[in-house]
Amino acid sequence: MKETKISDSLLSNDDDAGWLVTYADLVTLLLVFFVLLYSISSIEQAKLASSLKNIRSQMEANSFFSKYVDMFEFPDYGNQQISLEERTGLMSRQESLIRDVNKFITQNNDINDLTTFIRMGKVIIRLDGNYAFEQGSAEINKGFIPVLERLLEIMYQYPDYILNIKGHTDDTPILSAKYPSNWELSSARATEVLKYLIKNGVEPERLTATGYGSTIPLVSNSSPENRAKNRRVEFVLEKEAYQ
Repeated sequence: MKETKISDSLLSNDDDAGWLVTYADLVTLLLVFFVLLYSISSIEQAKLASSLKNIRSQMEANSFFSKYVDMFEFPDYGNQQISLEERTGLMSRQESLIRDVNKFITQNNDINDLTTFIRMGKVIIRLDGNYAFEQGSAEINKGFIPVLERLLEIMYQYPDYILNIKGHTDDTPILSAKYPSNWELSSARATEVLKYLIKNGVEPERLTATGYGSTIPLVSNSSPENRAKNRRVEFVLEKEAYQ
């Protein structure tokens, strides 16, 4: 009788401990899952970085191309890693930014040629230059102010983003004592936008302004319609690099 009780007790203990096996399996699976996520959280990009560095150095060494180097964007892949958030598709911050920009566009259907898209991880807002400035002028149009006000809100809501303002013109020569060429005009326009944003509270270190003149047309300057497309202002929102 005593022996039977001992056997029943052992059997009962084995049944009670059965959950430990399931728990151990679950913990093991979770460990494997997180190890897998860690393993894909970064991608080696040394070859790409080397290629880009070689292209830039060759351009700088060429007397003709050296002055155009700054017009090309060479991403710094040297120490860059693709984040776990990007790798797993959970880019909620960027999605939220795009949603807010698109919402602004749909609420302002009267603004012609206001578009947004993503290129190399950057959110780009493109606006018809004729809407923003009068022909041959760098003075901001009153109708452009609501766009800039919304841009200010975006900069406040997304402090982890920096903004590059890019001015573009068509190839029509400008005859002005104030702006000897389209280079000066496009630079002045981008700078005026920058000054407006700084005046209204955006930190200067988060902003850059660049004038490209007519050097990067969207389409051929073969007609008045095409020239109108090439006259534009672009706002490039880019997340600050992780320290």
